[in-house]
Amino acid sequence: MELTRTRALRGPNLWSRHTAIETVVRCEDNERAISGLAGFEPRLRDQFPHLGALRSTGGPLSLAHVLEAVTLTLQAQAGCPVTFSRTAATVERGVYQVVVQYSEEAVGRRALALASELIQAVLERRAFDVTAALAELRELDEDERLGPSTGSIVNAAVARGIPFRRLTTGSLVQFGWGSKARRIQAAEVDRTSAVAESIAQDKELTKRLLQAAGVPVPMGRPVTDVDDAWAAAIEVGLPVVLKPRDGNQGKGVTVNVTTRKQLEAAYHTAAAIGDVLVERFLPGRDYRLLVVGNRLIAASRRDPPQVIGDGQHTVQQLVDIVNADPRRGEGHATSLTKIRFDDIARATLTAQGLQPDSVPDKGRRVVLRSNANLSTGGTATDVTDDVHPDVAARAIAAAQMIGLDICGVDVVCETLLRPLEDQAGGVVEVNAAPGLRMHLSPSFGHARDVGKAVIDDMFPNGGDGRIPVVAVTGTNGKTTTVRLIAHLIAASGLRVGMTNTDGVYVNGRQTDSGDCSGPRSARNVLMHPEVDAAVFETARGGVLREGLGFDRCQVAVVTNVGAGDHLGLNYITTVEDLAVLKRVIVQNVAENGFAVLNAADPIVAEMIHNCPGQVIYFAQDRAQPVMATHRAQGRRVVYVDQGDVVVEQGEMAERFALSAIPITRNGQIGFQVENVMAAIGAAWGAGLSWDAIRRGLATFHNDAHNAPGRFNVMDYRGATVIADYGHNPDAMRALVQAVEALPAQRRSVVISGAGDRRDQDIREQTQILGAAFDEVILYQDACQRGRADGEVIALLRDGLKGAKRARDVLEIQGEFKAIDTALERLQPGDLCLVLVDQVEAALAHLQMRTQSPEVAVA
Repeated sequence: MELTRTRALRGPNLWSRHTAIETVVRCEDNERAISGLAGFEPRLRDQFPHLGALRSTGGPLSLAHVLEAVTLTLQAQAGCPVTFSRTAATVERGVYQVVVQYSEEAVGRRALALASELIQAVLERRAFDVTAALAELRELDEDERLGPSTGSIVNAAVARGIPFRRLTTGSLVQFGWGSKARRIQAAEVDRTSAVAESIAQDKELTKRLLQAAGVPVPMGRPVTDVDDAWAAAIEVGLPVVLKPRDGNQGKGVTVNVTTRKQLEAAYHTAAAIGDVLVERFLPGRDYRLLVVGNRLIAASRRDPPQVIGDGQHTVQQLVDIVNADPRRGEGHATSLTKIRFDDIARATLTAQGLQPDSVPDKGRRVVLRSNANLSTGGTATDVTDDVHPDVAARAIAAAQMIGLDICGVDVVCETLLRPLEDQAGGVVEVNAAPGLRMHLSPSFGHARDVGKAVIDDMFPNGGDGRIPVVAVTGTNGKTTTVRLIAHLIAASGLRVGMTNTDGVYVNGRQTDSGDCSGPRSARNVLMHPEVDAAVFETARGGVLREGLGFDRCQVAVVTNVGAGDHLGLNYITTVEDLAVLKRVIVQNVAENGFAVLNAADPIVAEMIHNCPGQVIYFAQDRAQPVMATHRAQGRRVVYVDQGDVVVEQGEMAERFALSAIPITRNGQIGFQVENVMAAIGAAWGAGLSWDAIRRGLATFHNDAHNAPGRFNVMDYRGATVIADYGHNPDAMRALVQAVEALPAQRRSVVISGAGDRRDQDIREQTQILGAAFDEVILYQDACQRGRADGEVIALLRDGLKGAKRARDVLEIQGEFKAIDTALERLQPGDLCLVLVDQVEAALAHLQMRTQSPEVAVA
């Protein structure tokens, strides 16, 4: 068994909506049915007893199916929430596509590798350490997945239907798209200023500001050395607290210091982190109040790490017993943190007259640290319902005085049931980016959905952070349709982000070039803060490589499938296979969204059954059966009638004169009429006004600027020259139909062919053109895409055998030379169709020649 290619599908894809690892597996003949591998399955189950039933959806159970099952089960046993997997046989003998869901990409990839190693070990009758493999995956998952604080916010966003994207391997996450996007870093939101965070880090400055706001705080001051610290302690009165002036998570904090000896040790602990602050020790319990926006969301009582004696075990043994609790781990990934047995813990024991090997009496409470932070092993009890309104008001005032949108306010007092001023309590610290796990998973009491509170504050009034997204796919017409839809949306006053095979455009400015019709470009547009709506050309290659760049769209447009294109690549071998791939965008339309489908293309029309939202059908003939039925049911349709494009739903109808839509040349260019109908349908589904649509249609011209390489018409010495990027048989048929609607004394065509098409597709293009043009000029393009030199031209020439019209056939080396040859042979009244390969460069060359006809290029 050999794994020949592995991909991460990071968005909705050909197989499912889940993120997944896809790998191509090649099995030897004896591996295509494990029933022929004597003793394999029993040995496998002996080594991996967690494995469930092995299954195949058709055909014998191969090692590829086993790989699928083992990869999924390894992740599930490691604690990953995964359920989906599939294995599909390809047209190649013994070659399979294996797809397995992942929750963290690195874990999915490693699980696949470990599954392959386990299968190989079973085949070779070697031992494999499954326990170690699962431990490795658990550790990797803990490293990769979001921590509890960020994770709770992400989960709340998902519950609200808000899209999110993790921007780093850490805790930086974007919610929403474009101009509606917001970002968080752990439990800190993008609107929190660096100034506010800096203030919160400075405990002395924080205390002065809180005093100014009327919030009770303990007396104290910064100190420079041990003697100064002792002097400050005498000034404010013992006991005192020593802490770093700039710190967090309770690091370097020592409380209830009553003697100079204790103070010296506490000073050195705090000084190891930074400047030292001495404050009066407030008697009472340690509480954390969480403020989000202008609301108190949760409150917890924090107790220091401790054990209870049983009269039998030493303190060290009691700590080990507590740390064995599966809820306790290292860092912040678990609901509780293991108790640290370090120098601070030993010093705290000494103050209680104990040592690590002491056996405390049964029932005796032994404290391991004087502070109560969860990060040092403390516990939390939810007391949200106990907070007095005045205490809540002081916490909110503290957060607002510092300027924190999400704020952890540390309070020390006897009880939260009474105002702080009535019990000599106070605010001892204000924290930016506070940990949320004490509220999410308290040791005792009710869990609070603080993630939801954060999301509700970031996206008020039920907002989902989404901008309109239109996805366009099909065999032909995608790029023009994308550009026209973007133009219509821009005419409505929105800033548009657009991707297509020519580049990425934001608000009319090109930000990237090349073929940008894949998911990476789409994701980049959705991150841009100046984008109010997005239109994406969604090509087959990107969906196959990585899935979609978005979780769902408001509108999906399928222009056509026809006879298909690129068949035979990546196991997409039939038109039916291609249709399954193209309909991915339809399957991921929002429930309140629309799919705009070509009713005249049967395989596209059938996609109505895969759409979660509504369908807008378009076709030139309203009497077409699918259109007629849809129209009779009062659903949305777009068609052509008496020189107008008509949109209709029930009694409502709106008409757009083709004579007012320049791209159609008064309706003469049939494929442009279809592109216009698709674009109008998309604009309708996106909620644009009729006036904006009408304005946009009237101002869109298919010149080299608006739609490069899409039926760009030029004049050359009285002859008509048309540049187009058509590159498959269906495109040739559409171009021939368009050209025949234009007057010409003599017609010529300049063509090459893409080497990654099937032989019959390359031949068919010149078969179609040979019946419609008098002269055909063949050239070899810049990229043969795996073909031998001259192979493509030979296929094109072969397609011209027995041509009904073409009498002159020329073969030229080089695209520009072929263009120049065609131009020099033109007479006034002639027409030349140039099928460009290097779109930008070829158009520049044509524009130079047509604008300066006297210029000839050698």
